[in-house]
Amino acid sequence: MSQRIDYAQAAPEGYKAFGAVYAYLRQCGLPEELVNLVYLRVSQINGCAYCIDMHSRDLLKQGVAVDKLVLVPVWREAGALFSGREQAALAWAECVTRVADSGVPDDDYEAASAQFNDKELADLTYAIGLMNAFNRLGVTFRNTPAAVRKATSGQ
Repeated sequence: MSQRIDYAQAAPEGYKAFGAVYAYLRQCGLPEELVNLVYLRVSQINGCAYCIDMHSRDLLKQGVAVDKLVLVPVWREAGALFSGREQAALAWAECVTRVADSGVPDDDYEAASAQFNDKELADLTYAIGLMNAFNRLGVTFRNTPAAVRKATSGQ
């Protein structure tokens, strides 16, 4: 897989705008680990290897156990390994990412709003939307995951 274009270089103002949303989300008050779990799950759904690699690495650096990390795609079967808020965030991420199929039913909204206040739910939804946008850029322009770059460079 080779990168098609470097979209950040081709359209730096667009990239900067996404970066501003990312910077906002880092200071919005949601736990960084929770946001990174959501980023990872959205990226898994969208099949963005670059983002899966990046957010897995971020979670490992934050001290998330490998046991938990590998169960993100099947979090529903992982029981208490994921907190109630993490489960709600992951369910919301799946529903919102699959909006064309889900239509975001009232039951899903009510479940998410039972765990998050209005600001938190808005911020969580911004994070989901941002990652969906980054996934579309990464998949479309074939961003090369760090693991692939490392393997092909012989390091």
